[in-house]
Amino acid sequence: MKPFLSEDFLLETESGQRLYHEFAASMPIFDYHCHLPVQEIAENKKFDNLTAIWLNGDHYKWRAMRANGVDEHYITGAASDREKFRAWAETVPQTLRNPLYHWTHLELKKPFGITDVLLDGESADDIYDRCAELLQGDEFSTRGILTRMNVRVVCTTDDPLDTLQFHQQIADDPSFTIKVLPAYRPDKAMAVEELHSFNQWLDALGVITGSDIASYRQLLEALDARHQFFHEMGCRLSDHGIEKPYCKNATEAEIADIFIKARQNKSLEADEIMKFKSAMLFELAVMDAEKGWTQQFHFGAIRNVNTRAFNELGPDTGYDSIGDFDMAVSLAGFLDRLEEQEKLAKTVLYNINPRDNEMIAAMIGNFQDSSVPGKMQFGSGWWYNDQKDGMEKQINALSNLGLLSRFVGMLTDSRSFLSYPRHEYFRRILCNLFGRDMENGELPSDFELVGRIIGDICYRNAVSYFGIDPEEKS
Repeated sequence: MKPFLSEDFLLETESGQRLYHEFAASMPIFDYHCHLPVQEIAENKKFDNLTAIWLNGDHYKWRAMRANGVDEHYITGAASDREKFRAWAETVPQTLRNPLYHWTHLELKKPFGITDVLLDGESADDIYDRCAELLQGDEFSTRGILTRMNVRVVCTTDDPLDTLQFHQQIADDPSFTIKVLPAYRPDKAMAVEELHSFNQWLDALGVITGSDIASYRQLLEALDARHQFFHEMGCRLSDHGIEKPYCKNATEAEIADIFIKARQNKSLEADEIMKFKSAMLFELAVMDAEKGWTQQFHFGAIRNVNTRAFNELGPDTGYDSIGDFDMAVSLAGFLDRLEEQEKLAKTVLYNINPRDNEMIAAMIGNFQDSSVPGKMQFGSGWWYNDQKDGMEKQINALSNLGLLSRFVGMLTDSRSFLSYPRHEYFRRILCNLFGRDMENGELPSDFELVGRIIGDICYRNAVSYFGIDPEEKS
């Protein structure tokens, strides 16, 4: 029986072990999509304890605790940090075969070095105290953790209204060499289904751009101004979290009328909402293409499905789920419209529903071209697919229908500074798949060839693809 979490964790063959230890383990991390709070990096924040750095805001853990019958008082309520951690520790043994069990112990191993004990109710206080002491050291500040985990680039997720003052503060600090860049997330610019919030956001956009935003054309001009500002701040990626691709035809006059109606707080018909979203998504994609950015699309989540919980706790608290939207036709139409006008930017597509793996993997092949290898990317297993089975299915679908060798690899997509072992998790899974094929005679036993592909997927492809030089100071 193999020991749990050994140096050869998840590596079933000698070939897989060699690939990981010789070609993957030491590669730097290019984290091209995450939700880390930039202010905490700028201020080099230190956390008081594991609850502060590990549990706060982590809806993965919150969902598991609720499933284990933990009272909300110990999840998002007023319980003390130690009480919340104990409640999580008591839940951990119940997460066997859930990826949280792996992630939890990988994150205790790196960066804390805790490998002598498993987390449970009995070990909770000891682990809590050991980590609280370590967290006071400089190596466990936000910047210290990023450095210890060999991170070279961090791309955050930022609303167009963001001043990016903390990105600038980081860029101006010569003592910190990790690149921390913004990514443009303009979802609120098309959210006409919530008119009150939409108009509040437009009012704020008008203030920051010096415009009344009284017309559709003024909206596009204001968004383009923020897009340019983000570009000047080093941004080279956008991101969109949407239910499905939007692709419903309408004239600009129709969109202008719909915008005026929305601006007047008049309810829109479902068809009008879809037309507006389609027009906005297209225009935002054109902006990306014209500046040579990469656009990212996260498809398929159903948000805030528990109304009572949403009213009590708000969004992003663990009440989102996998949707079953029809996407193939609209995705093809959206990409084709951009391609027809030669405005299709480098694109990364993520799906939350694993049934869409082969559809996405096949779709990207329709729009590859000679401008850059792997111009169209099937993004790493996202959210509910961010686990061993989900990663393997994504990797296999891309292998069968595209070029895995051109894949830009893993990202954290996390708000936690302790999530970087997910890159190790991905790399071990990747090396295990390649190693198993080598042992089975399905791939040549050429470690130079296969090892180069491993290193490309782990790091080098992302450096080349996103056009961001980790060694060049902003």
